[in-house]
Amino acid sequence: MGRAACPQAAVNGALGQRTLPIFPMSDPKEILKKIRRIELRTRRLVNATFAGQYHSVFKGRGMNFEEVREYNAGDEIRSIDWNVTARMNTPYVKKYTEERELTVMLLVDVSASGTFGSVELSKRELAAEVAAILAFSAIRNNDKVGLLLFSDTVELYIPPKKGRMHTLRLIREMLYFDPKGKGTNLAAALEYLNKILSRRSVVFVVSDFIAPDYTKSLTVAGRRHDVVAMPIVDPGEESLPDVGLITFEDAETGEQIEINTSSRAVRNSFAAEEERRRKALDKLFGSRGIDVVPLATNEDYLIPLRAFFERRERRRVA
Repeated sequence: MGRAACPQAAVNGALGQRTLPIFPMSDPKEILKKIRRIELRTRRLVNATFAGQYHSVFKGRGMNFEEVREYNAGDEIRSIDWNVTARMNTPYVKKYTEERELTVMLLVDVSASGTFGSVELSKRELAAEVAAILAFSAIRNNDKVGLLLFSDTVELYIPPKKGRMHTLRLIREMLYFDPKGKGTNLAAALEYLNKILSRRSVVFVVSDFIAPDYTKSLTVAGRRHDVVAMPIVDPGEESLPDVGLITFEDAETGEQIEINTSSRAVRNSFAAEEERRRKALDKLFGSRGIDVVPLATNEDYLIPLRAFFERRERRRVA
């Protein structure tokens, strides 16, 4: 699903694009301050909006038997325990409670293209903030959350656990982990996930999805788990401004190319290629029954997140 030579990260300042120094930051106070800022912001959002929606759209693994009790008017007749009813000579019903605990996995792309951002947030910063909302929503509902960071290899795996401190660690790693690889191998990350997760889980894949073919591994993961794709785009990757001759560098391969952005044909070709790639992604996700939450560094991520939860709720009650 890769795209032709192109500006995953422009290095010419005329575009106003930048690469943020996410990983090299070494001041512990600054690191803690940024993590704390994300925690406060995302926890407020979770408490105000997403915790209840999360609970209602993600079901547990099944129902646990709790007890039997006497039948009351309005109880479901199918829940009557006929053995106990026969012994007690009065109707008794079985009472069940939902087994709520889920496992949530965050697959986050930390390849070099994630450092790109032409606006306030880079793709990696946006990924960390959105993943933090999902993590806190899960923790609020007593679910376990794990993290898998990937580039052209699996960089880091943190097994699912509960608790605030665990979630803060996940945020820190998403922001400041220094990956060894620069490229993107989503297929390898999904294959790794399919091997280590034995039980059905909710899997959020946060990436720009610019990677070699991963159709097979995505199909397998979609059958085993509840996979939600969260493709991230930046406006600087969708269209070219008219600023003359520009040198671009691919952040993952180091390949450079010179483009004359004054050419309308070049700008149109670039935009058409990006549109083709986006439609191919939508078709792939749709054919596999995978929900999509589109994210953009220059747009409010609360809108697509709310839309996602609302779609899920409508499907449940339909």
